[in-house]
This record gives sequence, C-alpha cells and structure tokens, in this order.
Amino acid sequence: MKITAMIGSNRAESYNKQLVEYMKDRYQEKIEIDILPIEKLPFYNQDDELNPPEIVKEIRKRIKESDAILFATPEYNGSISGMLKNAIDWFSRVDLVMVNKPGMIVGASMGALGTVKAQLQLRQILNSRGVGVLTLPGNEVLIGSVQNKVDEQGNLTDEQTIDFLDTVVHNFIAWCDTLQK
Repeated sequence: MKITAMIGSNRAESYNKQLVEYMKDRYQEKIEIDILPIEKLPFYNQDDELNPPEIVKEIRKRIKESDAILFATPEYNGSISGMLKNAIDWFSRVDLVMVNKPGMIVGASMGALGTVKAQLQLRQILNSRGVGVLTLPGNEVLIGSVQNKVDEQGNLTDEQTIDFLDTVVHNFIAWCDTLQK
C-alpha cells in the first residue's frame, strides 16, 4: 500500500517528522510512505490554481497515485500549522485528489495531551467539501510528552506507545483493504 505523508512541521528536529520517519522504517514491509515536500509549496492563491507551479503539479500527482494519506500534525496555538492548511488548500481545488482517499492522522507534542485540539480541527477540515478525506473513527495517534518517548535518533522507545501505534497502523491497513473491495 502506498501512502503519501503530509508533515505539518518544517522544524529540523520536528517530533512529527521523526514519528513519520519511524513509521516509514518500522512498517516498510506493509506500507510505503512517501513524504511530500509541502514546505516547498507557495502560499495558496486562487489566481494560480488553474496554472499552478510545478511543485503543486508534482505533489498533486503523487497524492493521486497513492492509496492513502498520512497527516502528521503538530499543534500550534490549539490548531494545525499554516503549512499543513496551505497544502490541504492546494489539493482541495481543481483536481480534487484527496476526495474519498483514506486518511490517517498522527501527532506528537511535548504537552500531555498530544495534539488533540489540532487533530479535532484537522478532522473537521478533512471532512470539508472538496477535501473529503475518509478517516477511521477512533483510530487516533496522540503522542503526548513525546520528548520522554524517543531516543536521540528520534525513534520511539516507549513500548506502550509502540504497541499502540502498531495496533492503529494494523487497523488502518485492514480498513483500507476493506474500502478497496
């Protein structure tokens, strides 16, 4: 199964980026994760949507050819990042490449609640007309106090978190298989 990933943080040591890299490595025999360079996207501009920059065309094609989308969201002021919202805006216009694609949301933060507020908002956005990403209810990854659950290389080390992530990924793959039948 080919999954494109949008990581809503461009910070060099982003925990969300580390989480997606960890998932890419850990589940490589089950899923192929293609990390999209959404940090290179210009600000969405409706004046350009019919003749978008090459980077928009390239990422749009990669999403279209994928089986699902992984969204890794940090939480900025109780919300998703502007960078992630910008990417969703680009790909919810003209060629609606996200509509009816299965989507999985993950998030990690140093706070106790993970990215709960951002994920609630993201689910609302993904349910919007033109976006239409399908998400599996109750299959959320909210990693709080992440700084205590990773090693210096960014790999998860907390067994309870790893076991939970294994379950959520397994559920997501099984659900995607059901949707494709």
